Amino acid sequence: MSSKSEPKDVHQLNGTGPTASLCSSDGPGREPLAETSEFLGPDGAGVDVVVIESRANAKGVREEDALLENGSQSNESDDVSTDRGPAPPSPLKETSFSIGLQVLFPFLLAGFGTVAAGMVLDIVQHWEVFQKVTEVFILVPALLGLKGNLEMTLASRLSTAANIGHMDTPKELWRMITGNMALIQVQATVVGFLASIAAVVFGWIPDGHFSIPHAFLLCASSVATAFIASLVLGMIMIGVIIGSRKIGINPDNVATPIAASLGDLITLALLSGISWGLYLELDDWQYIYPLVCAFFVALLPVWVVLARRSPATREVLYSGWEPVIIAMAISSVGGLILDKTVSDPNFAGMAVFTPVINGVGGNLVAVQASRISTFLHMNGMPGENSEQAPRRCPSPCTTFFSPDVNSRSARVLFLLVVPGHLVFLYTISCMQGGHTTLTLIFIVFYMTAALLQVLILLYIADWMVHWMWGRGLDPDNFSIPYLTALGDLLGTGLLALSFHVLWLIGDRDTDVGD
Repeated sequence: MSSKSEPKDVHQLNGTGPTASLCSSDGPGREPLAETSEFLGPDGAGVDVVVIESRANAKGVREEDALLENGSQSNESDDVSTDRGPAPPSPLKETSFSIGLQVLFPFLLAGFGTVAAGMVLDIVQHWEVFQKVTEVFILVPALLGLKGNLEMTLASRLSTAANIGHMDTPKELWRMITGNMALIQVQATVVGFLASIAAVVFGWIPDGHFSIPHAFLLCASSVATAFIASLVLGMIMIGVIIGSRKIGINPDNVATPIAASLGDLITLALLSGISWGLYLELDDWQYIYPLVCAFFVALLPVWVVLARRSPATREVLYSGWEPVIIAMAISSVGGLILDKTVSDPNFAGMAVFTPVINGVGGNLVAVQASRISTFLHMNGMPGENSEQAPRRCPSPCTTFFSPDVNSRSARVLFLLVVPGHLVFLYTISCMQGGHTTLTLIFIVFYMTAALLQVLILLYIADWMVHWMWGRGLDPDNFSIPYLTALGDLLGTGLLALSFHVLWLIGDRDTDVGD
């Protein structure tokens, strides 16, 4: 903070001389707590001394002495140094045990949600709409990723706002709720429409076949699913964050996993139900498809107006499109891999495991990104703390083995991968999903893919959040879409590679594809 330097000589008070009058102040808009008083120097000349209000404690006296020694600082700087109001929030003191304890339950809840989503996908993949309009498979990772991009970004944004005190008053709380809900409706409608276009394009390129009724079916299903899912999940997220704050739990640890606990299941169930219902009207009521699209597009101006009223969402409304659109394209590539593998007998069972491995990886990296972003917000605004933003990629040792709290949380989240996936695999096996026998070699390959996915994601998160922060971008809005989309692509790709290797070795030790 720059300021004009005072031209006057400033001496430290030593208890001699007449008592100087102190300025008093009553509120946030008070005048700077400093004034000059005249003292007699050794030569009898007047010397101006800057006197600063301090609290009657030893720490305050020491701060006053230090400030008086640096009298060239401006009144504004002195004003900030005094205890004029609520102190800025300090970083939360958390141990590895407390982090793991707070993350464990939401992580398991989110994991069981992805297991349920996988079981649903394992069932609906045999429906006629999925068999005849195979591009719906391309929409699955795109829309599940969109849910992750929007809802986890919303959760991260609101968690940061709650932790730094921007949701403490009813007025601030209401402004944050309305602005963010309207924002995600705008993003869900637009990106849902673009996801349907991507599904049509990715489905047309390999086969060279294009069907206009199928294209309208994909568009109506995608837009309606994205809109309804974002509305329901957004309301759930707001309740979770407010409730966790009231009972003293860090929202960063619970909000993003709970956003995914029902998110995958709700989104996949909506996509399956809506696409199936519209497919039944394919021959007789084809005109209903463009009407559905037009209805949700017509609501866009309403959501735009509401989102522009909140300063917290106005900037995201204009500048937050790049990450969610690019993330949707990345997730669609994962959807293309899924589309080409679920119909192959050698990859039987992949449908039930894809939402699980993608969801777990996305949940864990979203927690880490949200925590790092909150830590940085507690020390300033994006772009201010250049020392917090390394110009080069951090070393893996710095990311996972340094003593700071973010490295500690990375270790905790990574250690949750194996026990969590073992629980989820056992649950799938008990429910007889995926047509896959859980033999030792299958578990080894699956766990290798899951660990590699989360390891890469946590490392990228450490670099990406700091990199964006150093360039003035809010990581809450920009990092999580990229990270969850990379999680979808890495999870689907590594899982497909694992199934392919199992097939190459002859499935001697596993019944994959049985």
